[in-house]
Amino acid sequence: MNRWTRAALAAVFSLSVAHVFAQGIVREAPADVRPARMTVAAPPEIALDGKADRLSPGARIRNTQNLVVLSGSLAGQTVPVVYRRDAAGLVHEAWILTEDEYARVAPAASDPSILGKMLALVFGSRR
Repeated sequence: MNRWTRAALAAVFSLSVAHVFAQGIVREAPADVRPARMTVAAPPEIALDGKADRLSPGARIRNTQNLVVLSGSLAGQTVPVVYRRDAAGLVHEAWILTEDEYARVAPAASDPSILGKMLALVFGSRR
């Protein structure tokens, strides 16, 4: 077996192993988050429920498939999210929700224990 054949077999094996492990991933509900409607103006400038705010340097926004979305691709859009702030008070992490998920999560915002349970239901039902 030459080195190219071994390299190809190793690549196929690593991809198949990664696929098997990826199927077992269950998305955990984020802790210490708040729901809001986020409008991205010109990153890092955003608005949360109509109030001006900023994204932190290196902020991560994840879509409903848990993939990272660049803030520039959301410019001019308003999306329902749950978000977490960093130590400086800037929005550091945000998870985009569907409208149905936001409708279930938003009323629970005032009670952290209920919000955590609602988020667990929302994120647990995602695949």
